[in-house]
Amino acid sequence: MQPQLVIALLGRRDEPTDAVEDYCRYLGEALASHNLDLQIRRVPWKEHGWSASLRALRLQTEAWRGAWVLVQYTALAWSARGFPRRFLRVLRILRKAGAHIAVVFHDAEPFGGARLIDRLRRTMQLHVMHTVLTFSDHAVFTVTPERLSWPPSAPVKSSFIPVGANLPFPLAPQQHEEIHSPPAVAVFSITGGTAGDRETRDIIAAVRYASQELGKLRLLVFGRNAEVRENALREGLRDVAVELDVCGVIDDKELIERFATSDVLLFARGTISSRRGSAIAGIGCGLPVIAFAGSETGSPITDAGVVLLPEGLDETTLRAQLGETLVRVLSQDDLRVQLVQRSRTAHEKFFSWQAIASRYVKFLQRTN
Repeated sequence: MQPQLVIALLGRRDEPTDAVEDYCRYLGEALASHNLDLQIRRVPWKEHGWSASLRALRLQTEAWRGAWVLVQYTALAWSARGFPRRFLRVLRILRKAGAHIAVVFHDAEPFGGARLIDRLRRTMQLHVMHTVLTFSDHAVFTVTPERLSWPPSAPVKSSFIPVGANLPFPLAPQQHEEIHSPPAVAVFSITGGTAGDRETRDIIAAVRYASQELGKLRLLVFGRNAEVRENALREGLRDVAVELDVCGVIDDKELIERFATSDVLLFARGTISSRRGSAIAGIGCGLPVIAFAGSETGSPITDAGVVLLPEGLDETTLRAQLGETLVRVLSQDDLRVQLVQRSRTAHEKFFSWQAIASRYVKFLQRTN
């Protein structure tokens, strides 16, 4: 039987890695087993301008009548500075072509900020996001709508589908019950800018504390901005027994290997939720995760082996609790094994690409 065509439509490419493109690629592999052919297309407005890109989109959509188009939404994929007003023009072209539109909200909330420009940006994003809900045939939320500030209480024609780990599947089970010698702490990616400065200080404080309590440790820092932070990390840890291993963006195979040689993932990139792929990658590899709770934090993240710290702590208390929690996870075998088992179960049930694909199939295999 001829596979059913599904289009994943993306805006500009993110650099140096594009997590949304990886998401679509792995989703496509998982949907193939359901006789769905997911093809990735872009609106390359950054390279060719909006007029030329929209003309090209109109030509492409002539072949998409009756097909589902999964439009991947982040504000910065569809605008240079987070004002995605032209995004609605993309949807109008799809509607005119007779495609079925599903918008996937990778940006679960509009941007924050207190400056006038921030408030204007937020207003624009809210307008676009509300309009999308009324304009599209289906909405996919990567965080449960009940935990978001802007959608209606019960959005019609919508699904909650958490993101998966952007790793090859099926993932071979990793053995984390036995701790490594020395115990190994993983940090997968650090935010850029001033937020990354704070994250780096938090990581240093937590690992210093744990080293002083437990002895020699190994700290593996990899992914985005890791190399940028290497000097600060080495300076902050130079007088404690910590073996530091830093590398930047790495391929899937090496990423899996680094998780396999770790005992816990320290997730300091803001708060954890079901759309935070770098945290979910650790869960997918069966690791315990230490992270901060926030407004988006809920099930199925709380079903995984995640130890949550409260949001909004002062800097001194936060770092003390982070360090104490790291010691507890690395030193208490029963706790660590329980967390490992919970991460494995949650991955299989919620975050594996097979589980994610099955949620998409529920609406992709029916028409409006």
